[in-house]
Amino acid sequence: MSVQILVVDDEEDFEVLIRQKFRRAIRQGDMTFRFARNGAEALVVLHEQPNVDLVLTDINMPVMDGLTLLKHLSQVNPWLRSVVVSAYGDMANIRTAMNRGAFDFVTKPIDFNDLQVTIEKTLLQVEERKRADRQRRELGAIERDLSVAGQLQQDILPEASPQFDDWPQVKLRAFLKPARLVGGDFYDYFQLDDEHLGMVIGDVSGKGIAAAFFMAVARTMIRSIALTNSDPGVCLKNVNEILTRGNDSAMFVTVFYGRVNVKTGLMHYCNGGHPSPLVIGRDGEVRSLSSDGNPALGFIEDAEYRGDSLSLGVEDQFLAYTDGITEAFDGEDKMFGYDGLLRAVRDRHTSSVDELCNNLVMAVDEFQSTNGQTDDIALLALQCAR
Repeated sequence: MSVQILVVDDEEDFEVLIRQKFRRAIRQGDMTFRFARNGAEALVVLHEQPNVDLVLTDINMPVMDGLTLLKHLSQVNPWLRSVVVSAYGDMANIRTAMNRGAFDFVTKPIDFNDLQVTIEKTLLQVEERKRADRQRRELGAIERDLSVAGQLQQDILPEASPQFDDWPQVKLRAFLKPARLVGGDFYDYFQLDDEHLGMVIGDVSGKGIAAAFFMAVARTMIRSIALTNSDPGVCLKNVNEILTRGNDSAMFVTVFYGRVNVKTGLMHYCNGGHPSPLVIGRDGEVRSLSSDGNPALGFIEDAEYRGDSLSLGVEDQFLAYTDGITEAFDGEDKMFGYDGLLRAVRDRHTSSVDELCNNLVMAVDEFQSTNGQTDDIALLALQCAR
């Protein structure tokens, strides 16, 4: 791509010398020179030719001198670079030119070898600035795309505080906060029949776009298979078989899937390598669900998934979470941990699942306030008042 150079000088001989010196680059199309006799003409050319990369300008010219022209160049094009080529080589003019944005200063009579080196050096800096600007714009476009992707990711998940028309006794609260614009944590819930509610929480290995894509695939498959099979263990086994096929990226997802009878409180569940959920009694006493030793999904082919069950009391609260809660760090590199989770749940005990989630998120935010969020966070809480 041809470099565009504007030469501003009222001496006609200078144009002849420039064309002679750079004739090969001009003939090969590497350089295109344009000429103006003063600063006013130069501004007209720059308006008509906005792709000019470099301005070589004299100082002493009629109508508009070179130092005045320099004041206008940044308004014409912020990436435009200028080199002063003048017989006025005193320190006052040099300092004025540099203060007005000149990149370099070459004195007359011209040493054309020195001028060529100066032009090449200046054009290299122009290209670096252009490259940085392109990268900035590309990053801006990526960030906009990620922002849209993050919003889409939030939109595909069901609402965080649903009202069930058929089940007014069911109180459910979900929460999702990715560490980046998109993430791999997710929650889901869906009505299976007149009495059963399906609940899912998961955490994909890694972060960013790849994790978000894998999350969307895993969530879709879990929901699809759960709607056709009543056994949570069979559901996760079938999903695992699909995820492990051709999984060259070696990504995996931890999943807790529970199938709860909202009228009796009986929950059949299967835990695929996920942190064990909690059950919180009316008095604030907390117990953890047993760990079945099942692996994460997408990790081991032909893995077996054993299920279990529990009975939720009338005022019991069920809380599932991802490790963004327990693995939050403060400014001293201390981890929130499982003990921090238990303290937060007990110390801020409430009978509302909305407040349960809000209080826990607040406790984690306070803990990691000096360090910032480093991992995705998801919560899913349920209470069947009956």
